[in-house]
Amino acid sequence: MWYYHDKGGRGPYFEGWYLKHQGMEGSFAVIPAYHRDRKGESASIQVVTPGESRMFTFPASAFRAWPDRFQVRVGDNWFSREGLHLELEEPGFSLRGDLQYGPFHALGSDIMGPFRYVPGLPCVHGVLSMEHQVDGMVSFNGNSCFFHRGTGYVETDRGRSFPGKYLWTQCTWQERQRGSLMLSVAKMPLGFTGCIGEVRFAGKSWRLATYRRVRVERWSEEGACLRQGDLRLKVEVLERAPAELKAPASGTMERVVRESLCARVRYTFWEGERLVFDHEDRQASFEYAGEA
Repeated sequence: MWYYHDKGGRGPYFEGWYLKHQGMEGSFAVIPAYHRDRKGESASIQVVTPGESRMFTFPASAFRAWPDRFQVRVGDNWFSREGLHLELEEPGFSLRGDLQYGPFHALGSDIMGPFRYVPGLPCVHGVLSMEHQVDGMVSFNGNSCFFHRGTGYVETDRGRSFPGKYLWTQCTWQERQRGSLMLSVAKMPLGFTGCIGEVRFAGKSWRLATYRRVRVERWSEEGACLRQGDLRLKVEVLERAPAELKAPASGTMERVVRESLCARVRYTFWEGERLVFDHEDRQASFEYAGEA
């Protein structure tokens, strides 16, 4: 498996990693990334908190990523399978600290399946860890936030641009039975609606994907409904607190999208007539973008 894919080309390109952390004292996500557009190369780190985001920019020389393992450096900030180190500061905002990760829970197979090789896709998605333990402390503007047996999630994207219209949601929970879920639905340039998703609950996993003949019955900023054989998944967005993020468009970080790091979302999943779970979560992440 390759963890960094750029080979020094000349065309528009981005590659980034989304690292989410949730615990009893708070939640946040960080997104280190590399960009190449018509103006040249650069790097960035976006910080997402409930209802707010910040973007820090760096020269390309401050960025390094390793192809044979998940390890990324942006300035004095490090991200890896073992954890992260943050030193981010600007007027009115600071984020500093260290977190340690437990073993990554990777997928059994590539979430993109055979679609990874379809030409013309604006970007390619990957999931590095559906769930892992998070411990340590970070300081937000001088206020300590401790993570003790918290939960983490890591995914990655690379390509030229995000899809014009898409939906994304992610959730991990430990009440009663442990569960985790990620789902992405997007309008593709090839003229169809594509879907990739993974559901894990009580030691079992299910893959929902276009290449497995999933049918997306509806999807909007209010949620989604899909079927695949005898599987049914319903996503209902009940409350949102969106923050504006920068997203790639032809390698340039100029598109604005809105993500709720901690939305209240209800997930209902059936296998045949059996209700596998009906779970409502206030730390679910949800993002919906209309046509760019």
